[in-house]
Amino acid sequence: MAATEMVFGSALDFGLKRDIAARMLQFPETLEQRPFLEFALRRLASGQLLDRVVFCALWPAGKIQTALYELEDHWAAVHHIRRQTKPPPRLHEETVDWPQFVAKASKARPADAGNIQQPSGFERKIAPGSRDVGFLSGIKGSPAWIDLDLLMRCLTTVHARPLILSMPLAGDFYDHAGVSRSARNEFYRKLPALGEQYHFPVVEFQEHDEDPAFLIRHQSHLTAKGWTYYDRALDDFFHGRLPQR
Repeated sequence: MAATEMVFGSALDFGLKRDIAARMLQFPETLEQRPFLEFALRRLASGQLLDRVVFCALWPAGKIQTALYELEDHWAAVHHIRRQTKPPPRLHEETVDWPQFVAKASKARPADAGNIQQPSGFERKIAPGSRDVGFLSGIKGSPAWIDLDLLMRCLTTVHARPLILSMPLAGDFYDHAGVSRSARNEFYRKLPALGEQYHFPVVEFQEHDEDPAFLIRHQSHLTAKGWTYYDRALDDFFHGRLPQR
């Protein structure tokens, strides 16, 4: 539904749609069961005048399909709501003592703290900094930056005011794997720089790069402490305060 709305909706300009379509077509397996959508995306990504004319001819059928998807989604939502038996919680205003919450969450260290679970092939410690070149190459050339840039362009177009949150890298794991902190700092530099282009605030929690109590198993899962910092950043942003790290 989201892809169809993007293609046949009016929120985004044609140039942005074309760039998104070109990126989506790099993953043809996601379109195998959607021949109409794939055909429309190819017309969008082409940039040729004839393909643009064909795309405009597809527009009425695309709008009908979008409406059907939205009706299906609304019906599923109504069905879900009708099945709910618990009354909604009452809302009440409360000032959260974040320093107290952070202090409490920081006392509870995860059971695996300090125990780096290495994947196969990383049983031995690699020489410090010996894998910096490969890491930096991956940071510089990752196509994920294209996806993030497209997302930020979309948010700018619809006049959204987002907060970009990013978990810190698992510093102790990368130290063990031969990637230095100076190399990891390139990630912490590049993400805020991209956010700054679109005037979006970014909180990447780089101060917790080597904090074993921030991530579970040194992977992309927050501990209670990590979630407390995330929640505080969201609370600050919602109330118009500068999010803290």
